[in-house]
Amino acid sequence: MNAEHPVENIHKKKIVFNPGKLLSSPGNLLTAVILAVGLCITILRFTKGLGGVTNLDDNYPWGIWISFDLLCGVVLAAGGYATTSAYYLFGLKGFGTAVRPAVTSAFLGYAFVVVALHYDVGQPWRLVYPIFFSPGTTSVLYEVGLCVFLYVSVLAIEWSVAAFEWLGWKSIRNVIVRLTIPLTVLGVILSTMHQSSLGALYLIAPSKMHPLWYSSFLPVFFFISSMFAGMSMVIFEGTLAHKGLHDQMDAAHLQHADKVVFGFGKAASIVMIGYLFIRIFGIAMDNNWSYLATGYGSWLMVELGVFVALPAFLYAIGVRERKAGVIRCAAAMTVLGVVINRFNVSLVAFNWQLPSAEKYLPSWMEIAISVFVVTLIVTAYRFICTYMPVLREHPDYEAH
Repeated sequence: MNAEHPVENIHKKKIVFNPGKLLSSPGNLLTAVILAVGLCITILRFTKGLGGVTNLDDNYPWGIWISFDLLCGVVLAAGGYATTSAYYLFGLKGFGTAVRPAVTSAFLGYAFVVVALHYDVGQPWRLVYPIFFSPGTTSVLYEVGLCVFLYVSVLAIEWSVAAFEWLGWKSIRNVIVRLTIPLTVLGVILSTMHQSSLGALYLIAPSKMHPLWYSSFLPVFFFISSMFAGMSMVIFEGTLAHKGLHDQMDAAHLQHADKVVFGFGKAASIVMIGYLFIRIFGIAMDNNWSYLATGYGSWLMVELGVFVALPAFLYAIGVRERKAGVIRCAAAMTVLGVVINRFNVSLVAFNWQLPSAEKYLPSWMEIAISVFVVTLIVTAYRFICTYMPVLREHPDYEAH
């Protein structure tokens, strides 16, 4: 390790909880407030039911907990399969330092998607029933649930290497490392299945969705968008990590950061251009050009123009001119654009013919729970990166 970023003794760092010190910073104090409010609303949700904390009704059985916590959470966690496949399957060695951060964020993202799903479904003790007791093999929703269940398990095994290195359990760690390639292949297969199936869920509601967002290609749209969403999220998370967790990184992570940015920036630009063309092709196939002259059409052009075409162009410019800052800006825009797309499909374009008075707006408690879940993810990620070898190599395994 170089002297500029000393991390020699960081792996021996002990976990010390000092409430006074933890709450001394404004960020930690805000986190504590969010967690306290979230726990209170959690108690209300499971004692008063959905009606006690949400604005859901028969027209909108799925609200922001599905749109944001599930649909957005799953697509933004796609960086795990994108990074592992780039490094292990395609041999792009410059992505090696991004693998563990990407797998860690993907594992936490999927794990807390399951946590958030409990708020919408209720009865957490019955969440395993569709998997083990009453499988509905003809249901798209069952396929999504099964794939997510299996992929969370795969991610947990992949991520556990860092945990076992931290604990000093070398034998178990070495066994799991030998399974890296099979786990990577299985992860890519499962991701392909459930990312596309989330779009297929909305194929059953053609009369409820606006024609500009409803398409028989929805599964394809969802899968392709997950590709550039995952790559953009890796760049975005890396940017935040370099600002907030810079002292946890070793020289290798700092040195290879721009390689990941330029590599994923180039790939994301190509995929986004392809995605833009198939979205336009979907409109042409269904002959929905007339809807572009409406308010919904204007909003679609904002989604595709500002959050797909423009970031793709910025990615290309950033790669060509070797400007990492431009690529990072494009990544932030892309992440926001994918979130907007999932909200458009699940809420904005859903029940579009209902009068405004009957439209769904989430209650403040629904929003608070989503903020609570995101805060849990960030807190867990910060803890893991502080104590475990995620943003740095463990000195006992550098030769591996």
